[in-house]
Amino acid sequence: MARIGKLRIGVFLSLLLALVLLGGFLAARAANAGPSMRVVMTARNPTLHKTVLVTRRGITLYSLSVEQKGRFICTNSQCLSFWTPLLVAKGVRPTGAPRLGTVRRPDGRLQVTYHGRPLYTFYLDHRRGDVMGEGFKDVGTWHAASPSASTAAVKPPTNPYGGGY
Repeated sequence: MARIGKLRIGVFLSLLLALVLLGGFLAARAANAGPSMRVVMTARNPTLHKTVLVTRRGITLYSLSVEQKGRFICTNSQCLSFWTPLLVAKGVRPTGAPRLGTVRRPDGRLQVTYHGRPLYTFYLDHRRGDVMGEGFKDVGTWHAASPSASTAAVKPPTNPYGGGY
């Protein structure tokens, strides 16, 4: 009977040691991943009738249809005067929506991505719900980043400044 008790204690201590080691491994892995920062939220947009990604201030985030897999189109001062990249500091993991990541811009800064596409705000969007950049066309088409599966055709708001740069 005493032997069974010692065996149970030995198994218990082995399991406890394994859990401590696993916890240490997971903590070290999380520490190496860098700090996380909530930079994106979701909000229901009444104009587009779908949920879109927004900044912490509630400003709509967009992606350009031809920017993906590390390919940047919006790099010159003219484009960047319309579209402001959503940036994070080196080592920061962006959070707030699934499938967020980062990509290094040609100027070396880290830009937040959604499904691999760089995220930007549009210079005419000033309030929550503004989507003046939706459907803006130049070398590709700008669309509000959305986790919604809905692909219903929605007429984009009229851009009083036309398209392109």
